[in-house]
Amino acid sequence: MQRKLTAEFLGTLWLVLGGCGSAVLAAAFPQVGIGLLGVSFAFGLTVLTMAFAIGHISGCHLNPAVTLGLVAAGKFSSSEAPGYIAAQVLGGLAGAAILFVIASGKPDFVMAGFASNGYGDLSPGKYGLVAALVCEVVMTAFFLLVICGSTSPRAPAGFAPIAIGLCLTLIHLISIPVTNTSVNPARSTGVAIFAGGPYIAQLWLFWVAPIVGAVIGGIVHKVVEGEDRLSVRAAESR
Repeated sequence: MQRKLTAEFLGTLWLVLGGCGSAVLAAAFPQVGIGLLGVSFAFGLTVLTMAFAIGHISGCHLNPAVTLGLVAAGKFSSSEAPGYIAAQVLGGLAGAAILFVIASGKPDFVMAGFASNGYGDLSPGKYGLVAALVCEVVMTAFFLLVICGSTSPRAPAGFAPIAIGLCLTLIHLISIPVTNTSVNPARSTGVAIFAGGPYIAQLWLFWVAPIVGAVIGGIVHKVVEGEDRLSVRAAESR
């Protein structure tokens, strides 16, 4: 279990540092900024690379919503979920802390949003609460469908990290203008702690909506595909 939690900590750290780091450090950099397309791919690449690196150790959840969605789908033990979630949140905070140290080394550094998520005035496109809620629920639900489907024993072997990474890229391409894209409470919490103020006040949405969406996605997968032949007990024995 210690190896699994360490893997989840490091993986979530990498996700926040790589994904949010691309937004804070490189998205609008003069002349060579990577823009929203680059940030979207950065988030997808963090998950893709970590899925290959630690997927065989912890399953590479990197996300409390994913962990709970997999519990709902019958693919993960509920008894291990609290430890995973704690490791993910701590990893997100560590990634945000490293990013802050790097970003604040620039003489004209301004905290601004620090890649945090928000709705209303804090939304990149000024989208309201309902739009943000629906967006996060739907995006996370489909994320879980892709995760559950691509990791099924009946799916083509070895391609799950690619499918999951590209799915997260697509999710960002759709939803960055709406909420700055969360679908991950650990990612949202890490940077919001540093952004402070109103971003912390709106953080509740980026816990509730992704978890609701993930549970919906996990249940829908279970209904559509049927009970996965790979039991939780077999997964725990790896």
